[in-house]
Amino acid sequence: MFRIRTLYDDTTAANREAIAQVMAINRRQFLNAKTHGLEHLAEQLRDPMRFDYRSILLVVENGSDRVRGYALLLHMPDLDIAYLDLISTAPDRSGGGIGALLYQRIREEAVALGATYLFFECSIDDPSVISDTTTLEQNRRRLKFYEWLGVRPITNNQYATPTHAGDRDLYFLLVDGLGRTQLPSRAIVQRVVRAVLERKYAHLFDEVAIAAVADSFTDDPVLLRPPRYLRRVVKTAPVQRSTNDKGIALIVNEGHEIHHVRDRGYVEAPVRIPVILREIDKTGLFKHSPSRRTPDALLERVHDPAYVDYLKRACALLPEHKSIYPVIFPLHNRGRPPRDIELQVGYYCSDTFTPLHRNVYAAARGAVDCAVTGAERLFEGHRLAYALVRPPGHHAERRVFGGFCYFNAAAVAAEYLSRYGRVAVLDIDYHHGNGTQDIFYRRADVLTVSIHGAPPTVYPHFAGFADETGEAEGVGFNLNLPLPEHITVERYRKALATALRRIRKYQPAHLIVCLGLDTAKADPIGTWTLQANDFSACGHAIGALGLPTLVVQEGGYRTRTLGINARHFFEGLWTGHQPRP
Repeated sequence: MFRIRTLYDDTTAANREAIAQVMAINRRQFLNAKTHGLEHLAEQLRDPMRFDYRSILLVVENGSDRVRGYALLLHMPDLDIAYLDLISTAPDRSGGGIGALLYQRIREEAVALGATYLFFECSIDDPSVISDTTTLEQNRRRLKFYEWLGVRPITNNQYATPTHAGDRDLYFLLVDGLGRTQLPSRAIVQRVVRAVLERKYAHLFDEVAIAAVADSFTDDPVLLRPPRYLRRVVKTAPVQRSTNDKGIALIVNEGHEIHHVRDRGYVEAPVRIPVILREIDKTGLFKHSPSRRTPDALLERVHDPAYVDYLKRACALLPEHKSIYPVIFPLHNRGRPPRDIELQVGYYCSDTFTPLHRNVYAAARGAVDCAVTGAERLFEGHRLAYALVRPPGHHAERRVFGGFCYFNAAAVAAEYLSRYGRVAVLDIDYHHGNGTQDIFYRRADVLTVSIHGAPPTVYPHFAGFADETGEAEGVGFNLNLPLPEHITVERYRKALATALRRIRKYQPAHLIVCLGLDTAKADPIGTWTLQANDFSACGHAIGALGLPTLVVQEGGYRTRTLGINARHFFEGLWTGHQPRP
């Protein structure tokens, strides 16, 4: 199994390891390349202003995180074009479709960036210049591959001019219309050539040489070389205006209904899932996907292993149809927890209304599996994913459950994604996500942002204050936006705009949205008044961030409008996420 992952920086160990593997592949595949390696790749990703272009690295990885291919895309927004700097499979990977898959993903990325054309170089196939038969054959294979994709060199120019006597490291300039039938004008190509030579090859070309090469493009529009390896002209395939063409990956916690508490007016009921599912299926946006098992090691990086073990053992020991609630809270001597299972529940619980019963562990574990699977889908061609789960999770802290929450599924997904870049978690549930805050409060690689009813009035009462901004390395990476019990929609939208500005500034690689629909009008445990159109606007604003986004279901208990509000949120998220034409 392969996945394509996008790297925007080198801030994590996994990204640094992937970059090292890319550089090793590059050294083996391009021994004499004009790019002479990728010595500055990490700097390119980290500091685009220095290089006058933004670098985006895509890697094809197997299940063991081994890089089997890569592509480096340069975005030049001032020219509205993308430039494919390098693309290669690992030396021991020939065929198998990796190259074609990777190139198609590059085209999708270019379109998502708003590029009008994709330009790149390919080594020449002139036998009068390339005397080495192995090199010549390799160059011919590459050009044949691009012909098969409908991409050919621009002809009638001096782009493949030697920079010094005896230079054999020469390149054609190719252009992919990204589905357009109209080839670029002479003026566009001349600007692109100047930009590429000035920004990438200034150490090889002086201003006079750059001008001479650019001015050698005289056809208007430019012309392409006739097919040399195929018998007919192949047109470039159209590209969707979004990488979302696979739809929103939907992972449903299929076993959730076993978790059903019928006493004490428990509102977190199984009916919530089918009510939402029935409405969102009407959109045609969702692609159902089965969940995968999450390793215990990942869960235990988020939750205290002793807590995980207790939840598993306690649930297994409880008889059918029996729920237990805390009766004491042994908080003053945390080093000596009670031995009795029923007494221990208060040691691990933060309130008096969240019970344990036989099926809690299985249902909560299934929610974690769904959330992490949704995170994985973001590396498999989906830009949006939705983990439709219950029980919810955002109140579950590292070693404490409460607020109907047992395992913090969104936090486990964030932990998984943080291996591959910075993550932002946006919690829009009516209640503060104290669990998520607790888990990441001392970390800078996961930004936590929450809009919620203000404590101490609103549950969880003891957390969610505006002055809680993080500790140690996490100072400044926790943002709470508490709002009064009764607010206008305009007040809510202003808070959302503040949250989104903070996320943009953080520039995460991935976004997780803890979707609480208990902000809706007449929700039994909320006091705000959002309606369907407000959820649509909220979704649109979040989607406009353009980030690979996982939505994890949290609260929302008014079943009459729950599904409708969910549908409107995702319709807004989908349209907001589409790139502007």
